Amino acid sequence: MILGDLGADVLKVERPGSGDETREWGPPFDARGESAYYLSINRNKLGVTADLSSDADRARIHEWMGGADVVVENFRAGTLERWGLGAAEMLRAHPALVWCTISGFGEGSRRPGYDFVVQAESGWMAITGEPDGEPIKAGVAVVDVMCGKDAALGILAALVGRGRGELPPERRHVRASLAASATAALVNVAQNVLVGGRDAARWGNAHANLVPYQLFHAADRPIVIAVGNDGQWRACAAALGLPDLAADERFATNPGRLAHRAELVAMLQARVASRSAAEWLARLDAAGVPAGVVKSVREALDGAAASPLTGVAPSVPGTVRRPPPRLGEHDALVRAMGWEAFRSG
Repeated sequence: MILGDLGADVLKVERPGSGDETREWGPPFDARGESAYYLSINRNKLGVTADLSSDADRARIHEWMGGADVVVENFRAGTLERWGLGAAEMLRAHPALVWCTISGFGEGSRRPGYDFVVQAESGWMAITGEPDGEPIKAGVAVVDVMCGKDAALGILAALVGRGRGELPPERRHVRASLAASATAALVNVAQNVLVGGRDAARWGNAHANLVPYQLFHAADRPIVIAVGNDGQWRACAAALGLPDLAADERFATNPGRLAHRAELVAMLQARVASRSAAEWLARLDAAGVPAGVVKSVREALDGAAASPLTGVAPSVPGTVRRPPPRLGEHDALVRAMGWEAFRSG
């Protein structure tokens, strides 16, 4: 979808009858019976069906691959090879083709890749949730999203490389996996473990390395304050009307605030609870202190460029040109015209 938002012609190939399994991941479903989950990630594509067990359909898929710049697939290892459509064979047959394999756990693994399982095994759930509570997954399938973005980056890099000269097949095969994306995204948490030698803990809505950097309860609703340096701390204390804390040497530097976390947070919470979220946010914003109110998803979408049919507007400088296709919606058109179907109007 990212590549489609950027202007690529994207042909979505699904199994006949049932299609993409996310079509059934509901409710909610729209008036046409399409699931909201499916609609969120499938705009800017033409949709066709093809049966890998059919000689005629395999020939069509081979033809479509031959006319493509990029093939993206997430079959279990060995599936396409069994039907004569594997990466190695196709890359040899089509010297300009870029191939992207997306898997759950890397090359050769036959384990099905699902975001929830990878969040568990990558350490994410171990560091998400309240310190004395259960491990918790993120509320969005963030591993799926990050892996898709990693795949798009890899594809674009391969296309740039191809534009600079002919690439051997191994350089045109981009590999992305949920597990690799999730592990890499541990970033500073992973580095804390590597440098400090101690396992990471759950901090709830606080931060392992920064104070104050967490949720506070105002008189009417929760807010977050995210102090990233000592200058912001002084501005924060002043905005909250706590000049004594700003002058206290124990809290002057971030290591000092970390050492006195519990005492400092308790004083800040008592102060924040005395007034409304709107009043504190006005003061903190005027002082240049990063802060925000905890919004519901409905509130976050209010005023955003978003559609019940095509989802939230592209995060990259792209455009929405087509709604998500119905199952097999463009079968006749694409089978008759191939890639020229995108020019048919």
